[in-house]
Amino acid sequence: MSDVISEYQRWKEQGEDLRAKAKHAMESRFRELLSAAVQIAEEYRADFGGPLKPPPPVTSFRYKASAKAKGKKAAKPKAAPAAAPKVEPPPAPSKPNKKVEGLQKRLATAKKKFEDAKAAGTATRALEDKVYELEDDLRLAAQA
Repeated sequence: MSDVISEYQRWKEQGEDLRAKAKHAMESRFRELLSAAVQIAEEYRADFGGPLKPPPPVTSFRYKASAKAKGKKAAKPKAAPAAAPKVEPPPAPSKPNKKVEGLQKRLATAKKKFEDAKAAGTATRALEDKVYELEDDLRLAAQA
């Protein structure tokens, strides 16, 4: 009888050890995957200017952008200036008026609000309409 009890206790102890090892391995893998997801999200934001939207089953995926990511973002434009000056000089000679500058700032703000609302999953219709209105106003102001 004591053999059965001691065998059961050994089996239970081995199960607990295995359970602890599995728990640790799963936690490590989860952290690795989240770190990779954060890195991908930061690269996407740096390259394409907007946040990645998580799949529908994921209710939230929030992280604070690290200072290093901002440094990388600043480093990328420094690597591209060789090609950028060829594109930028034509707009530089024509000095935009204050109305155009104001519309551009308002458009940038509206686009950011639109992207934030889209990422949050809230209603975006009004913000989308505002972006279109500002783009039209900007086109008209640039033609005048």
